[in-house]
Amino acid sequence: VIYPPHSKLTDKEKTNICYLSFPDSNSGCLGDTQFCFRFRRSPGRKVSFCCFLDQLDRELPVYLKKDPAYYYGYVYFRQVRDKSLKRGYFQKSLVLISKLPYVHLFRTMLKQIAPEYFEKSEAFLEAVCSDVDRWPPPTPGKILHLPIMGIIMKLRIPTYRDKPGTTPIVQNMHQADAQISMALPTVHEVDLFRCFCPVFFHIQMLWELVLLGEPLVVMAPSPSESSETVLALVSCISPLKYCSDFRPYFTIHDSEFKEYTTRTQAPPSVILGVTNPFFAKTLQHWPHIIRIGDIKLPGEVPKQVKVKKLKNLKTLDSKPGVYTSYKPYLNKDEEIVKQLQKGVQQKRPTEAQSVILRRYFLELTESFIIPLERYVASLMPLQKCISPWKSPPQLRQFSQDDFMKTLEKAGPQLTSGLKGDWIGLYRHFLKSPNFDGWFRSRQKEMTQKLEALHLEALCNENLVFWSQKHTEVETVDLVLKLKNKLLQADREQLPVKTETLKKLQTHINDIILALPDDLQDILLKTGTT
Repeated sequence: VIYPPHSKLTDKEKTNICYLSFPDSNSGCLGDTQFCFRFRRSPGRKVSFCCFLDQLDRELPVYLKKDPAYYYGYVYFRQVRDKSLKRGYFQKSLVLISKLPYVHLFRTMLKQIAPEYFEKSEAFLEAVCSDVDRWPPPTPGKILHLPIMGIIMKLRIPTYRDKPGTTPIVQNMHQADAQISMALPTVHEVDLFRCFCPVFFHIQMLWELVLLGEPLVVMAPSPSESSETVLALVSCISPLKYCSDFRPYFTIHDSEFKEYTTRTQAPPSVILGVTNPFFAKTLQHWPHIIRIGDIKLPGEVPKQVKVKKLKNLKTLDSKPGVYTSYKPYLNKDEEIVKQLQKGVQQKRPTEAQSVILRRYFLELTESFIIPLERYVASLMPLQKCISPWKSPPQLRQFSQDDFMKTLEKAGPQLTSGLKGDWIGLYRHFLKSPNFDGWFRSRQKEMTQKLEALHLEALCNENLVFWSQKHTEVETVDLVLKLKNKLLQADREQLPVKTETLKKLQTHINDIILALPDDLQDILLKTGTT
């Protein structure tokens, strides 16, 4: 059943959703299980109401921006014994498909509606959909109230202006009316500490592997553990965006199965979460494998688990741990391990442990990225090079050698006490998809900034005076160029003040009015390409 009924999915998308909505039979998930998956959208699909979401997208931090090529599936699966059914079990999944990566929000929502849906069937979904229709747009930075079956979820979607690592608290207000409200501390974060517990001693090495976009596979006993671990790995380099593909739950029926498991080329830069024992054989040529047992929070301090050689990974029954021959570039930070171990001994709540771990990853990522930010900012031409009568100047080329020279005085040692081969880590990173994605988005921002400064320079000129000293042909050419500039500012959402745009429009009108009547008529009617 698909609801709302007018939703359009291609046959390939439906097949992918069906296979990904159920745990592998070996997982033996009795009772209720929640997990999430991510799958490729079929090419050539018409994009609906995207422009609207694109405007909201601009306000989001880079790691929460939607990826137009993928959908997320959020699953609530129930398996209970039922003698009245032929197979002896009731097995059903309720799946919510969204472009938005708001894992915690949709998980909470499904927890509210799925148990009731399994008892009440389709009519109930109609009621749920009419609630969702009343939701406000997912505007970043606002406190949103989302009604769902008698409960109001209160939450705030982060914006790119938020200081990384801070989460403005959504207070749980006492409603005057009878509706129960529920404040969500986050829309997208997973329980980091719980996910990293089984591989506790290797968090820093895993951070390096994710940062460098290395092929990683997580072998777990169930989709909920595989999906949470993959999402935790992807989020550990935040506020950097993980730019390669990642699949929180991946099955042998997936349309990309052949592409990702082929031995004819090196494993791709992806993170896969798997539960089927077949993968132990299919992916044994992968360079880094994380094997996870049942995730339980440790009552006592986790034991040190050595990094194991890949050849020791025979089957999915192998002991939990990290199987790789990778040698980390940075020396191990013993301090974070001690701090978290102390938390286990003192029975510190897992949420507090996750906050410590998230802050540690954030500081590590920021120490790494600040020298790059500083160097890339220096590629921006000086403002005095911007002339209204010439095209905006180009950014200077990124030079790996020049960047490496800046590290001696302004490297990560300014913000991090960690020793090790930082230079080697940067060299490797500059070849990775994560650097490519980060640098492209920086380039785009800076180019738009140059376009905006160029617009401002034009606004500050006396354009009417200029047009009086030039021929009609040159003046008409200028008017068309200025109109195109205005269209570009709107289309690309350039960072320009509204007053600047109004001023430019006034300049255009004044120039047109100074021209002969026949030209005025043509130019006032002329839109631009």
